[in-house]
Amino acid sequence: MPCVADWLNSPLSIVQGIFAQNGPSPDWEKKVSEYFTEKLKENNATNWVPSLNDVPLHYLKPNSLVKFRCMVQDMFDPEFYMGVYETIDPNTKTRVLHFGKYRDVAECGPQQEIDLNSSQMVTLERQTFYCVPVPGESAWVKEAYISASQARVSPSTSYTPSRHKRSYEEDEDMELHPSKQKEQHMGNIGDIHGCGEPKRLETEASAGHQLISPNCSPPLDLNFPLPGEKGPACLVKVYERWDSFKVNDTLEVYGILSVDPVLSIVNNEERENSSSPLDPVQCMDTVEEQRVHSPPASLVPRIHVILAQKLQHINPLLPAFLNEEESKSFVSSFMMELSPLRAELLGFLTHALLGDSLAAEYLILHLISTVYARRDVLPLGKFTVNLSGCPKNSIFTEHIYRIIQQLVPASYRLQMTIENMNHSRFIPHKDYTANRLVSGVLQLASNTSLVIDETLLEQGQLDTTGVHNVTALGNLITWQKVDYDFSYHQMEFQCNINVLITSEGRSLLPSDCQVHLQPQIIPPNMEEYMNSLLTAVLPSMLNKFRIYLSLLRLLDYSISDEVTKAVEEDFVEMRKNDPESITADDLHKTLLVARFLSLSAGQTTLSRERWLRAKQLEALRKARLQHQKCVNGNEL
Repeated sequence: MPCVADWLNSPLSIVQGIFAQNGPSPDWEKKVSEYFTEKLKENNATNWVPSLNDVPLHYLKPNSLVKFRCMVQDMFDPEFYMGVYETIDPNTKTRVLHFGKYRDVAECGPQQEIDLNSSQMVTLERQTFYCVPVPGESAWVKEAYISASQARVSPSTSYTPSRHKRSYEEDEDMELHPSKQKEQHMGNIGDIHGCGEPKRLETEASAGHQLISPNCSPPLDLNFPLPGEKGPACLVKVYERWDSFKVNDTLEVYGILSVDPVLSIVNNEERENSSSPLDPVQCMDTVEEQRVHSPPASLVPRIHVILAQKLQHINPLLPAFLNEEESKSFVSSFMMELSPLRAELLGFLTHALLGDSLAAEYLILHLISTVYARRDVLPLGKFTVNLSGCPKNSIFTEHIYRIIQQLVPASYRLQMTIENMNHSRFIPHKDYTANRLVSGVLQLASNTSLVIDETLLEQGQLDTTGVHNVTALGNLITWQKVDYDFSYHQMEFQCNINVLITSEGRSLLPSDCQVHLQPQIIPPNMEEYMNSLLTAVLPSMLNKFRIYLSLLRLLDYSISDEVTKAVEEDFVEMRKNDPESITADDLHKTLLVARFLSLSAGQTTLSRERWLRAKQLEALRKARLQHQKCVNGNEL
């Protein structure tokens, strides 16, 4: 068990020691990264680092090491900061060299001043990401991360006293009533340059911006993509390799928490009380931009990144990176019990789909599907399923979503009503006044399950917004991309979202595969039936289902030359017998079904057996649709 040493509670003291040993040479920064990388490898030490996802901000010690599991919602412009600066004592003329990295505020002793003309001063650049918790992250994911955490935290005594009883929910109250927040912070402003406090100077080039705010400013919008989301948003300051990250990436960052009260001085009184007019250059940003880019640290803390990594997935039951040696034994042992596990999952989903085992087969294939490559603009591996035949305005579709929510790490149910289509913001757009990307419902992390409930759609008129939203859903399904609105142009953002459409008849939206539901049982009480399904399954089995669905999406897959040739010959033979029965599109779809069918059995290559089974499933699915078409006299 690693002791809670200085590297965890006072990482800046460790950085200071490395800086002092190596001086201003560039090597010191590399040595800092190496030091913390090694520390986090010791005895599962990552579990000892408090997470902003789990721990309310007022329980975290300022300037301590924290971690944050998040999605990059926006990227701000790069900012300049004092990487190295020198202080001088006016009395003794003693000079001391300091580092500005990992800090928002440059500190020096009571009798010292920063020498802005020092030849030792180095101005550097860093990138700021606006990060939010992963949209639609399932409750079981959050609970599992909390259970694994061994961080020891207690209410901070060195943070603002007014926060000692506030949690995220109360933060939202402050968000709705900013006057409360202003009153709370007023008590702290006077202490910033108080007696005994070291003088401090903002290290950001935009220091003056944070002192400007309109009177009666509107509530601070934390810009979460999905409605009803909770948790912290953070300004994540990245110092190295920031060009390797992009908007919508899922990250885990380790860094130094900065919640200095000086970052929260955004009230108008400070501006009015200032004895000297602000530099016009510093006032070039709009008030809206200042509020967005320099929000109160009590609501949007800063993390100065020491280590950041893209996450392959966010399933806490799986090793973070499957290509590492220690993860391979986990994968191989799990694959040993795959066959009975698949049978259990098929049975569970068959009951959820009212006894329809064919629909359950396709739901498994859908849940393990993923975009594995792109050929020109065509995403390969997407498998959007339209589950038609769902009861209209029934709680059935709601419960199907609840079951999916229990199986996948991140999901969202989009209720396709006229009201939602006409009034919801699906497409993110650029707000040039505030210089930020305003999020929309379709700004989701990779591998999120999006369930579109079309059974709620009534007759009505779509307005311009509604038409744009339907078009955006169509583009997401067909091309796995969302065109963000930048006013003067659109910018394409590729994505990898699993879309399941539940509908009464054939969906208005495109899909890769339509499966018509054929219930074998009609429960007298649907709610009771669905609830009993979830309570009947053992938690240990539910966890195995979760590992199964996440793991199979990450496996590699290939088709041997021999099987490829056999498939081609089979296709030619089928075309000979009945040219109208199968098209090139049908072949592609059957190959896709065969791919996910093989992976669902733990096989990473296509066998003759799986190819024949895929053909059989497709024949059953098409026959069912044909029968339904004949019964109703129209296409479903």
